[in-house]
Amino acid sequence: MAEKDYGVYSNPLTVRYASAEMSRVFSPDKKFTTWRRLWIALAEAERELGLADITEEQIADLKKYEHDVNYAEAEAREREVRHDVMAHVHAYGLQALRAAPIIHLGATSAYVGDNTDIIQIKEAFHLLIRKLALLMKNLADFAMEYREMPTLGFTHFQPAQLVTVGKRASLWLQDFYFDYLDAVSFAESIPLLGVKGTTGTQASFLELAEGDGEKVDRLEALVAEKLGFTEVVAVSGQTYTRKIDSKALNLLSGIAQSAAKMTNDLRLLQSMKEVEEPFEKSQIGSSAMAYKRNPMRSERVSSLARYIMGVAAVPPMTEATQWFERTLDDSANRRIVIPEAFMAADAIIDILRNITDGLVVHEQVIHAHVMAELPFMASENILMNAVKKGGDRQELHERIRVHSQAAAEQVKDFGRPNDLLERIAGDSEFGMSAAEIAGLLEPSLYTGRSAEQVAGFVGREIMPIIDKIPEAGGASQDKVELKV
Repeated sequence: MAEKDYGVYSNPLTVRYASAEMSRVFSPDKKFTTWRRLWIALAEAERELGLADITEEQIADLKKYEHDVNYAEAEAREREVRHDVMAHVHAYGLQALRAAPIIHLGATSAYVGDNTDIIQIKEAFHLLIRKLALLMKNLADFAMEYREMPTLGFTHFQPAQLVTVGKRASLWLQDFYFDYLDAVSFAESIPLLGVKGTTGTQASFLELAEGDGEKVDRLEALVAEKLGFTEVVAVSGQTYTRKIDSKALNLLSGIAQSAAKMTNDLRLLQSMKEVEEPFEKSQIGSSAMAYKRNPMRSERVSSLARYIMGVAAVPPMTEATQWFERTLDDSANRRIVIPEAFMAADAIIDILRNITDGLVVHEQVIHAHVMAELPFMASENILMNAVKKGGDRQELHERIRVHSQAAAEQVKDFGRPNDLLERIAGDSEFGMSAAEIAGLLEPSLYTGRSAEQVAGFVGREIMPIIDKIPEAGGASQDKVELKV
């Protein structure tokens, strides 16, 4: 292993966060071997359609060096010509000597550059899709396990009607479900640029085809097929519309939004000591406060999510400022924001898989919080029962309002237990005994259809997805180990 150079900047996304799989998708070797794959596909298609005098030996020569990129020669040449594509054409030709005259025939730089970008984006989405399914498996298991456990629901972060722990998790799950559907749709429909030429008119290929437009169509379809695509963009300038990049990063932003919402909830729950993310035996929560159990994983997700949502604004600006058939002010920022957004999304999903594989639920704390607020929530049921016994609804409503305020004063101002039910039991106008009122204090009476909703959603929408992913089927699922 090469010694690490601590004197130069290293990208935290590759060093600390993203998986090796996603880093490989956007690695230089993936990029430049894909360029060679594209040159091979173009030469093969031109030969098969008789568009150029290309021999089998030349094709074989190209294939021989497809994965053996001579980087030193390419880098030296680029320093001379200041053009990365022509530098690699030159370097490839130094290896595949017989094929050197026909490499890149009829193409422009965007043929290898843009088509490679599309291939990488599609492959990256397929990786995220698989990982999203594994994350949804964890969340579905958690939601089903706790679908009946009552917990305080909150609106405006104020106690509201009860929900269940599993129902709340189903809200997180549903957000990722929508992200999954969007990612699948995009990955299945993303088109290749194809073979379009310098300004998108295919003039160079039409020249090779001696004016036969149908042959040019067949050439493009054949190249796409060799690269595993069924669709190409119908029209383009020199590059594919940067709206594709904008849509891709918007989808990644959607994943980031879902992740930030979930982990912000978890951070609040951990502060309330209700639900905690995993905490390693030797993990240190604070350099000063040794007792602390900080939600480090959730904070990391929230931080990376904020980054993705920020850089997702760059492709729309790039799309909006492209001049006519192309301008080069997209190149530098696309080299940065597209790979980094995918690597950050990859890291987020892996961290969430790690979190959801070991969530800790403190049932007694949750129950105590429920019971502290339940008297207020039970008041409507008490009102209905008292009316059935002959009470006046309006008068009883006013009495409950007064009793509630008095009980809240005891809790907030004096730190005493909630005595609302004792006050109501002692009010003869309600005509209810303490035992009758206590019978209305079963939390499960106040969770509505939470458990049914969870089971229905998971069964109808999530399980068909999980069943398609071999790794999500059960014990074979790989555990995610965080790098740091």
